[in-house]
Amino acid sequence: MARETSPARLGITEPLLHRFAKAGWIDREGLVTESALDLLETVRAGPEPEATLDRVISLLESSPDLARRALSEPGLGRALTVVAGSSRALSATLRTNPEWLVPDEEPVLEDQPADISPAERFRAIRRFVRRRLLWIAVRDLLGQASMPEVGRDLADTADAAAAAALTAVDHEVRLSPTFSDLPTVPFAVIAMGKWGGRELNYSSDIDVLFVYDPPTGTDPDLAHRYATKTATEFMAALGKVTPEGAAYRVDADLRPEGKNGPLARSLDGYAGYYQKWAQTWEFQSLIKARPAAGDHHLGERFTQLIAPHVYPDTLNPDAIRQIRTMKARIEGRTAVSGAAHSEIKRGFGGIRDVEFAVQMLQLVHGRFDEALRSPSTLEVLITLGEHDYIRDEDALDLATSYRWLRDLEHRIQLYDLRQTHRLPDDPAGRTRLAKSMGFRDANGRSALELFEEELVGHRATIRTIHERLFYRPLLEAFAASPTVHLSPEGAARQLEALGFRDTAAAQRALEELTTGLSRRSRLMQQMLPLMMDWLSDAPNPDLGLDQLRLLVTSTPDNAALIATLRDAPVAAERMCRLLGTSRLLGQMIDRIPELLGTLGDDEELNARPAPEDLIESATQHVLLRSNYPERFRAIRRFVRRRLLWIAVRDLLGQASMPEVGRDLADTADAAAAAALTAVDHEVRLSPTFSDLPTVPFAVIAMGKWGGRELNYSSDIDVLFVYDPPTGTDPDLAHRYATKTATEFMAALGKVTPEGAAYRVDADLRPEGKNGPLARSLDGYAGYYQKWAQTWEFQSLIKARPAAGDHHLGERFTQLIAPHVYPDTLNPDAIRQIRTMKARIEGERLGPGEDPDFHLKLGRGGMNDIEFLTQLLQMRFGGRQPELRTGGTIAALESLAATNHLTHTDCRDLSEAYRFCATVRNRLFLQYGRPVDSLPTDQEELTRLALSLGHFDAPRSSVREEYRRLTRRARRLVERRFYGEP
Repeated sequence: MARETSPARLGITEPLLHRFAKAGWIDREGLVTESALDLLETVRAGPEPEATLDRVISLLESSPDLARRALSEPGLGRALTVVAGSSRALSATLRTNPEWLVPDEEPVLEDQPADISPAERFRAIRRFVRRRLLWIAVRDLLGQASMPEVGRDLADTADAAAAAALTAVDHEVRLSPTFSDLPTVPFAVIAMGKWGGRELNYSSDIDVLFVYDPPTGTDPDLAHRYATKTATEFMAALGKVTPEGAAYRVDADLRPEGKNGPLARSLDGYAGYYQKWAQTWEFQSLIKARPAAGDHHLGERFTQLIAPHVYPDTLNPDAIRQIRTMKARIEGRTAVSGAAHSEIKRGFGGIRDVEFAVQMLQLVHGRFDEALRSPSTLEVLITLGEHDYIRDEDALDLATSYRWLRDLEHRIQLYDLRQTHRLPDDPAGRTRLAKSMGFRDANGRSALELFEEELVGHRATIRTIHERLFYRPLLEAFAASPTVHLSPEGAARQLEALGFRDTAAAQRALEELTTGLSRRSRLMQQMLPLMMDWLSDAPNPDLGLDQLRLLVTSTPDNAALIATLRDAPVAAERMCRLLGTSRLLGQMIDRIPELLGTLGDDEELNARPAPEDLIESATQHVLLRSNYPERFRAIRRFVRRRLLWIAVRDLLGQASMPEVGRDLADTADAAAAAALTAVDHEVRLSPTFSDLPTVPFAVIAMGKWGGRELNYSSDIDVLFVYDPPTGTDPDLAHRYATKTATEFMAALGKVTPEGAAYRVDADLRPEGKNGPLARSLDGYAGYYQKWAQTWEFQSLIKARPAAGDHHLGERFTQLIAPHVYPDTLNPDAIRQIRTMKARIEGERLGPGEDPDFHLKLGRGGMNDIEFLTQLLQMRFGGRQPELRTGGTIAALESLAATNHLTHTDCRDLSEAYRFCATVRNRLFLQYGRPVDSLPTDQEELTRLALSLGHFDAPRSSVREEYRRLTRRARRLVERRFYGEP
């Protein structure tokens, strides 16, 4: 259908008609030309269309060549219209410099001839900055650059301008007779604020410090005069206002003593000031300091100098109060001005809320975690989430809302290139802004309404998280309290009474925790009497105290730990129990301060995300990273955090054995989905597969993963299936599937210094290790029809789709169902299952494993119950689909419901299975490695019993429980597995 090309429909009224015709955008018949139509329709739907049309025609009239090329080069035409629609200032720049509009060509600051004047050099720098600004804005407005990329590009522009200006200035200063004989004095420009963080906006000041370091023997006064002159001329070179404007507003007020202090200061001068006089806000501002121009070695020495002040070994709690007071003062001034809601930087839920919260956490945690010492707000936000200082969802929500507000800030400033952070007061201005942010009228709602709704949502998100993070009681001073009085002669006796075995080590730990006048020591002096009682109730008090010592002394200002100990006694008591139960948990718990804060809140601790939400969270967690290896590090961190959460609930009795298995399986599902998403994207970047049509591919969970009954030490067993569409090269599809499967296994299973997410095992596939790693659906059909053995069908009981194409996964389960659940299981298959079970029973156990108390392979243990359950499922599942479930406990319940087991038999088998699985999990947490037999060491057995809640005769109760439950189960197995025909 032909599109309407009437100029009037596009807002081109009579006064503009002749001008657009002259520019070649309207033909002789008075209709908009086809090549101009898309551009003008974009203008009509975009911000302030009438004014934009005026700016567009002015630009076209300024350069007939630009008017012609805008029609013949779509990218250029689109760039022209978006600039005209979003920026009056850049439209004016473009009107006088139309040749600058070259979207695909990045401007560079070219070397200037040696004989030009300083004024000409500085004019070239100003023009370079303006041209770069135009190029960056075009990429931004066309969606070709993200907010962080825009900030980095603007900062890179300032870096280049600063370097060129300093080179020119230094040359001119040294021509002065005063400094012509002065030896070289290293001089550096330190970028601060948003420039230092490489997150500039379009109308930022560039905040600077100037540092110099006079060589030995140099006249210090002359060196200072040289540095001051250089700094002054540098600021003038970039900041002098000319008829064509200034390159930047240069602000040196963050220097020591502000406007009253010397403009440039020696390195030793900075050292003395920061050692004796600097205030907290100055150290906070130095978070973003980085060398930007001049002597790079001197710049690095400066950053090394300030690091111990920004990130000291101990942080005075007054510093936290001062930062909070300063933030409150800023908010108060904003409120008095009436701008609390129109100001997106300093107002409620604004940009400053994010930056202050992030910087607070940097000051607290950056002292012992150098990964947090980045000047970039977004980089630190991601690291805070990755390193578990804040919840992933808080990091993601803050990052998302911060990006959105910074994009909005860019759109506000682009309009007139003014340093403003206020929303327009008038509806027309706000509508223009909404449309520049990409909002359009839709579904009966205006662009402005949709924009305002999203703005309110982002500001509310920021404010909520800001208050939770910024006002944590993490560094407050504690009131004076009595110390722990353990006299040397009575200490051993008191500790022994509390259940400590190595009293000498315990005494040393107590001394280390309580000696001195530090805040940490005062906290421990106050809390230890109660905590010692809590530790004495743990299975291993010695382990608990040692891990508490390590936790407190290695992270003396751990915010979550302090909050937990001081403000949440229930959480503190639980933490002591966890530390005294599991060495593995003790090594992990200090990395999850957010979890510490939830230990006392059962509702929050037991909030279990839906599987689909967990998959979405893991996938977003991974896709935030652009680097392929980093994505898999993100998966490992995700799995580690989930493992900790599951283990905590398990040890606290908040999760049953089946719930632990399901939560572990849900974690594996989410990790698998995230890994497969990342892998598929990477594989398809290969030239080999870039043109390959979509090939459905699915990961099939097998074994305990498939049955959703994983334990902490389980492998994840997998099959890989694909289904090439008709007409697809089968060899290429197979290579794609094999590559995807291989990369998937590496993504989850590769061993790194921080471990692997999982051990991934694909040996249950047809032909085992000798078979292809991935097989087509038809390939599986042929194999299972002709070649598969009974044990393979038995293993398929637990098969279920876990990741990838769900429809294909369901087709796979439909394919295998007739083989796994025949109408009648033939006697030969039953004999094969029994023979395999007998062979497993005859195999020798590993060294150190007790055959009489083996949880997995012992008589009446997990293996017995699984074989009986699976045999009954295969015998009767063909006629009763309700038996086709992968989980052992669920299958037992279904067998009882269909009268294939009595309810008593079901109870006895379930109790034995739950007990053995629970103990295996508990032993893994206790030892930090897989253990399949009850401990032979009596102390370890006692600790196990206590962790399971066996407080009466703990040494014997667990073994007695094992015997009682497994004997009943074994009798049933012998009767139903071996005895029935």
